[in-house]
Amino acid sequence: MIEFTNFRHYTNGFSEGCNNKIKVLKRNAYDLQNFKRFRNRILFMFSHQSCGGA
Repeated sequence: MIEFTNFRHYTNGFSEGCNNKIKVLKRNAYDLQNFKRFRNRILFMFSHQSCGGA
């Protein structure tokens, strides 16, 4: 079991990058009162950019 964990190197960097982008969007849109619009902004952001990186 220990040998298997040393063989496979998984990282959660991609999901951490996506979560960070959503948190930044939440901070910038704190006055956005319509949840549907906020959801659409998140979907738009991820459909036109890759997560993680700049």
